[in-house]
Amino acid sequence: MASVVPLKDKRLMDVKLGELPTWIRMRDFSPKGIAGAFQRGYYRYYNKYIDVKKGGVAGVSMVLAAYVLFNYIRSYHELKHERRRKYH
Repeated sequence: MASVVPLKDKRLMDVKLGELPTWIRMRDFSPKGIAGAFQRGYYRYYNKYIDVKKGGVAGVSMVLAAYVLFNYIRSYHELKHERRRKYH
């Protein structure tokens, strides 16, 4: 027999579309809850990609790619105006 998991304890990928608004309202949006979510995400990433027996450059390259993408998105407004400027 399948065990019933409460909606609050379900992961995002296990939540059905109709349950999504209720699931979001049950999340902890206090500073402590947000910090805990970042900490869980960091430890999950670290244990999956960095702290492995046969590691490679995949974990570090993902962080570098995210950093580059973040900076591109942050400076897109200036880059958009720069490409339309004529240099002659």
